Amino acid sequence: MNHTSSLDNEADYSDDFDFTAEPSAQSCENLTVPNELAGLRLDAALAKLLPDYSRSRLTGWIKDGAVLLNGKRAQPKDKLVGGEVLEVTIVPTEENQAFAAEPMDLDIVYEDDSVLVVNKPAGMVVHPAAGNWHGTLLNGLLHHCPALAQVPRAGIVHRLDKDTSGLMVVAKTLPAQTQLVQQLQARTVKRVYRAVADGIVPFDGKIETQIGRDPHNRLKMAVLPFGGKEAITHLQVLERYHNHSYVECKLETGRTHQIRVHMRAARHPLAGDPVYGNPRHSASDEVKAAVKSMGRQALHAYRLSFVHPTSGETVSFEAPMPADIYHLLSVLRLEAGLDSSLNHADTGQTPAGGQDDDDWDDDDYDVEVVYVRD
Repeated sequence: MNHTSSLDNEADYSDDFDFTAEPSAQSCENLTVPNELAGLRLDAALAKLLPDYSRSRLTGWIKDGAVLLNGKRAQPKDKLVGGEVLEVTIVPTEENQAFAAEPMDLDIVYEDDSVLVVNKPAGMVVHPAAGNWHGTLLNGLLHHCPALAQVPRAGIVHRLDKDTSGLMVVAKTLPAQTQLVQQLQARTVKRVYRAVADGIVPFDGKIETQIGRDPHNRLKMAVLPFGGKEAITHLQVLERYHNHSYVECKLETGRTHQIRVHMRAARHPLAGDPVYGNPRHSASDEVKAAVKSMGRQALHAYRLSFVHPTSGETVSFEAPMPADIYHLLSVLRLEAGLDSSLNHADTGQTPAGGQDDDDWDDDDYDVEVVYVRD
C-alpha cells in the first residue's frame, strides 16, 4: 500500500537543529548609545545594538516597558542624540522557555551512557511547538537527564505522533546522536508498528508511494502522484476479524504520518484515527465503543532495533500493546470467536465474514494504490 492535526509525527529529523542561545530566564543589558547612532529612532538603534533579536521583538519590548531610556520608559519612535544609557530587559520567548526540565514519569525501557529507549504514552507530544510548549517528552527527558541540554533536540532523533504510543530511541551524547541519525538515513534502524485497521486487509505486501502535504488541506499529509517524498511501508496481517484487521507495519522510510496515510490511501485507515480515519466504518456497538474509548488512532510502535552507537552490537526492544488497543483487540477477537488472550495470534486466520465500506467517499485521493507482494 502506497500517510495530524499538528503534523507532530512518526518521522525522522532530517535537518540540523540547535537550541537557541538565548537565556531561559530574564536578564538585563546595559548599553550606551554610540554617537554614530545619533538621529536614529530608538527601535532602529536597538536593532543595531542587539542584532540577535528581531526588530519586531525589540519594538514589543519597548512598548511593554522593558526598555528604559536614561532611566525612563521609552517609545519606539524616540530619537537618539548619542550618549544615552539604555537598560534593556531581555525577555525570553515562550518557545525558549519551553526548553525547560519538567518532572514526569517516563517509561524508560533501557538506558546506558550513550542511549536511552523510552516507551512514549499516547497523548504526549514529543517536541515543544505552538500550542504544546510544555509537558512534552523533551521536557521530561531534560529532567530525567539534565546533560541532554547539551545535545541538540535533547537527543531526540525521530518522533511519534502525539496519539501514537510506543518506542523511541534517544541519544545521550552528540556522537551517539550523529551515529543514530546516520543509521536512520541509511534505513538500518528497524521500526515495527502494530495497528488495528478498518476492513479486511487482503494479504501481506508492500506499500510504496510518494507522500507530501495534502494540496486540499495543508495540515494533513497525502499520497501524491508526484512531488512528494518516497515512502515505503511493509505490511503483514496478523489477524482478521469481522470488519477489522490486526496488522504489523515495518517502516523502510520515516515520512510524516506515513503509516496513517498509507493505510488511509489503501482504504484501510486505522481504527479511531481522528484525521485520516473513516468514522462511518461498519462495526458492532461493542467495537464502536472500544474504538471511541481509545480517543486516538490504534497505532503502537511495538519493536525498535538499531546498532548500538558505542558497542556496535544490534539491540532490539519491544513494548507491549497499551491497555486501550489491547482492549479493542480483545473485543474484536471475542466477537470473531477467537481466544481473547492474544498470546497466539494466527497470522493466517480467515475472517468469519467481513466487509469493507465500498461506499466510503474517497474523492480526495485520486491516486491508485496497489498492494505489491514482497
